[in-house]
Amino acid sequence: MLFDDDNASQALGMRVLSVTEGRATVQMAVRADMVNGHNICHGGMVFTLADSAFAFACNSRNVPTVASGCSIEFLAPARKGDILIADATEIALAGKTGIYDATVRNQAGAIIATFRGRSHRLAIPSPIREGGV
Repeated sequence: MLFDDDNASQALGMRVLSVTEGRATVQMAVRADMVNGHNICHGGMVFTLADSAFAFACNSRNVPTVASGCSIEFLAPARKGDILIADATEIALAGKTGIYDATVRNQAGAIIATFRGRSHRLAIPSPIREGGV
């Protein structure tokens, strides 16, 4: 699994809760070293969580895939001690391009951020090959 070699996600204490075809759910606890000068979770940390869920979702078919663009909307602050869950879902996949949406929620279910990622497959699986990579 991609997570096994993802040092960044591991260093932030992320846990992969589930990965299915075109979807991934990832969890992260907001630690003291993730809080900014306003005493809220740094937006880059929230973005990284959503981006990791996006990465695991778009690589769920075992075809090497990278991001070609992403955006995020911050809707509410996350705080130290919060448990954040990012759920990424494939919206469209055509040829080498995919669109994925992720929602980041806290432990109470409040939406913290919404994220949209555009993926680029480095290879397209052959239609002849069956059973994955």
